[in-house]
Amino acid sequence: MAFSASPSLSSLASSTAAAAAAAAISSSTRFPPSNSFHDPKSLQPSLRLFSPLPKSQSLSCSGPHVPCAATGDGSGADNSGNDSGGNGGKDGGGGDDDGGDDDYEEAEFGPLLGFHEVVRLAAARGVALPADMMEAAKDAGIREVLLLRYFDLQAAPWPLGAMIRAFSMLRNRMLADPSFLFKVGTEVVIDSCCATGAEVQKRGEDFWAEFELYAADILIGVVVDIALVGMLAPYVRFGKSSTSTGLLGRFNRMAGALPSSVFEAERPDCRFTVQQRIGTYFYKGVLYGSVGFVCGIIGQGIANMIMTAKRNVKKSDEDIPVPPLIKSAALWGVFLAVSSNTRYQIINGLERVVEASPVAKSAPPVAMAFTVGVRFANNIYGGMQFIDWARWSGVQ
Repeated sequence: MAFSASPSLSSLASSTAAAAAAAAISSSTRFPPSNSFHDPKSLQPSLRLFSPLPKSQSLSCSGPHVPCAATGDGSGADNSGNDSGGNGGKDGGGGDDDGGDDDYEEAEFGPLLGFHEVVRLAAARGVALPADMMEAAKDAGIREVLLLRYFDLQAAPWPLGAMIRAFSMLRNRMLADPSFLFKVGTEVVIDSCCATGAEVQKRGEDFWAEFELYAADILIGVVVDIALVGMLAPYVRFGKSSTSTGLLGRFNRMAGALPSSVFEAERPDCRFTVQQRIGTYFYKGVLYGSVGFVCGIIGQGIANMIMTAKRNVKKSDEDIPVPPLIKSAALWGVFLAVSSNTRYQIINGLERVVEASPVAKSAPPVAMAFTVGVRFANNIYGGMQFIDWARWSGVQ
């Protein structure tokens, strides 16, 4: 090359005219006459091309900066066509609004792991994933938070770990809300204690004479408490919706698209319209009414059997009439569909607001204390209201 065979640039600038001419003649044999190197002054612009770059523009051999991968295996094949956030959805990132939702979902629920990454993590933990979770991993992927939460739950001591593995309804609710069992236990304990206090206050001197009615109310109440909390609790939806074109298939798709409660928070793949939230109130009212009627038949039937057996052994002038079975069950159904449905929908909304607050996130016992307090007040009011309804209807 010309640079390796020529003297230094400084010596060219200080050489004699003869040497410069000789150099020009020599260089003309290597470069065309129009080459700018024949004039030392024309070298100055070229010197700038080889001057050191400023530090702020220093070159790097590393590739362009890429954000952390949204999928575990780094391939988009496992999650192609999925628009649940974290991977950019069908549009490969979408606009600014979609990108903001994706960033929030990834920060809140972790990246969306592809099938190979899910299998790798499960094998590393020695966990056999349920069939519906494996299908979900193949179809759209699983959020990292949900997968890690399942690993922890299924490894819990007996009987919780066994129940998580055996019952998908419990598993899906615990994945969506780890405090689900705490809320169920709180509801049962508070309701039993509050119902006892309300029954004693309302029945007064007739409490022991009407003890069978109190026992029936407590028995039904425990079953109803579990149903009340369970049916309104948020849950993770795994698997695809029904593809049946029949009436039952369309109904299942409609019901599956509804939120679990009116105020359920939106999550990846769970977006609800105002119409769906309104429909949830009436749909849950029907479910509550059905549960109340069935529990009323069972609970009141047991109480009536006990009352009849006692009267066969010993009759007393203080004995009250045996309540009508169907009418009592209907009262339970109406009470749960109207009163309980409304009150517990509101409670779920209040709990959601508190749990999402910065205070509760930094100090989880705050949310737990609120749950105990609001459910305590609700149970006192609900227990007293039921006795009033029962007396107004002539059942008790």
